[in-house]
Amino acid sequence: ILSCLLVEAREAAGLTQSQVAATSIISQTELSKIENGQRRVEFLVLVKLAALYKKEVQFFIPKPR
Repeated sequence: ILSCLLVEAREAAGLTQSQVAATSIISQTELSKIENGQRRVEFLVLVKLAALYKKEVQFFIPKPR
């Protein structure tokens, strides 16, 4: 779920993985692994990505059912 939300937010911000990597927040390889669900995202990285994507951190936290 988080990986899908990260892709959605990045694309909504009009950014490619390479453009995100150019900000030095995270490498393109790491971002790709996170977006593909192969690796977990560290909270501090999530906070920085949320700011870059102009989203609140809560956007990435699943809502209780």
